[in-house]
Amino acid sequence: MAPRLEAYASFPLSCILLMEPFGFSGDLIMVRKGRAVWRGTGKDGTGDLTTDSGVLSNTPYSFKTRFESEPGTNPEELIAAAHAGCFTMALAFQLQGAGFTPTELATEAAVSLEKEGQGFRISKSALTLRAQVPGIERTKFEELARAAEKNCPVSKVLNAEITMDFTLG
Repeated sequence: MAPRLEAYASFPLSCILLMEPFGFSGDLIMVRKGRAVWRGTGKDGTGDLTTDSGVLSNTPYSFKTRFESEPGTNPEELIAAAHAGCFTMALAFQLQGAGFTPTELATEAAVSLEKEGQGFRISKSALTLRAQVPGIERTKFEELARAAEKNCPVSKVLNAEITMDFTLG
């Protein structure tokens, strides 16, 4: 009997969606929460970000952390980290399903924020992957990497151009 997905509620959504072919079944809707508190004006104010997991706990963000070089985080950096993590885990499951075990998958996501009208929009997320996967042919690797790029839940939620470049070593 396959384990029910409810037992894996703490797993990332990308992991859950890709686990079903490996013997996991059941209906699961995961909800992850993040909170933002902002004080003051847009340019001069400051805010804090917190997640239920505690990874972010009153982490500062502001106009200066977003558009200048002040220490702290910003929404685009967090989206980039989420996209890199989601894609990399999705690829690990694609590789596993095809019978390959990566030695290492290292992904950087570069999220572009550009002016649009009176505001801004995320226009692109460029994934750069460095992979070490023993015994895989380049064409098979690219097929699996493109599938992960397309099917990663963060890729699906972004209304932006998504590109991927890779080095297989």
